Amino acid sequence: MAETKPTAGAAKSSTAAQPKRSSNAISWIAPLACIIGGYIIWRFVLGADSNFTQPDLNGGFWPQHKGPKAGLSKMYEGGIIVPILIGCFLTVVIFCIERFLTISRAAGTGNVGEFVRTIQFHLANKDVDKALAACDKQKGSVGNVMKAGLKKYKEMITNTELVTEQKVMNIQKEVEEATSLELPMLEKNLVFLSTIASVATLLGLLGTVLGMIKSFSALGDEGGGDAARELSKGISEALFNTALGIGTSAVAIIMYNLFTTRIDGITYGIDESGFTLTQSFAANYK
Repeated sequence: MAETKPTAGAAKSSTAAQPKRSSNAISWIAPLACIIGGYIIWRFVLGADSNFTQPDLNGGFWPQHKGPKAGLSKMYEGGIIVPILIGCFLTVVIFCIERFLTISRAAGTGNVGEFVRTIQFHLANKDVDKALAACDKQKGSVGNVMKAGLKKYKEMITNTELVTEQKVMNIQKEVEEATSLELPMLEKNLVFLSTIASVATLLGLLGTVLGMIKSFSALGDEGGGDAARELSKGISEALFNTALGIGTSAVAIIMYNLFTTRIDGITYGIDESGFTLTQSFAANYK
C-alpha cells in the first residue's frame, strides 16, 4: 500500500504565544490589608485619645470618645462603618496604582500607531527580521501580539504545503491566541474598582442610616434643647459616612473609566496588528 502524506490542514503548527504565569495574590491580600489598615487609621489616628476632650481610656475595640478637637476627629464618631469605607478607599488607591503600572507596561515604549506603520513598512519591503526587531523595541501587549504573529508569518513564508488562504488563517489564529493571553492581563482586577464604585455609596448610606437611627433614639430618650443639639451633632457625624462613600465611589468610577479607555486603545492596536499581518501576507505572498 502506498504511503499517504498528511494533508495540508494537518501540517505542524507551533504557537509562539506562551501563557503568562503571574500570581494574583494581590486580589485577596490587598482588600483584607486595606480593611485592617482602615481600622488602624480610624482607631489609632482619628480616634487617638489626644484628639478628644473626653477620651474613653478603657474603650477597647471601639472607644466612645467625646468632644473631638479637630474636624477630622469628628469622622471617628461616624461609627464602625467609617473604617470599612477608609479600607475601600485604600483598596481603590492600591488597585489604581497596580492597574496604572500594568497598563503602562502593556502600552509599550512608543506610539502604537507609529509602531504599526513601521511594521507595515518593513513587511512591504519583505523584511520580517526588521519587523521583529521593532517588536522587541516596542514591547507591550501590541508588540507581543505582533511578534507572535510575525514568527508565524515568517514560518508561513517557507511553508510549501499550504495554500495562501490556509497560511493567512494560520497567522490569524496565532494572533488570536496571542491576544487571548494578553487581554486577561489588561482587564485583571478592574472588577474591584467597578464593585467598590457601587458598594462604597451603599456603605456610606448604611453608615448614615445607622447614625440617624442612633441620633433619633437619643432625641426620643432625652428630649429638650440638649437633645436637639445632640441630634444636629449626630446627623453631622452620620453624614461623614455619606461623604466618604460618595468620594470613594467617584474616584473608583473615574479611574475605572480611564483604565478601560486606555485598554480599548491597546485592544484597537492589537486588532490593527492582526489585520496588518494578514493583509500584508495575502498581498506579498500570493
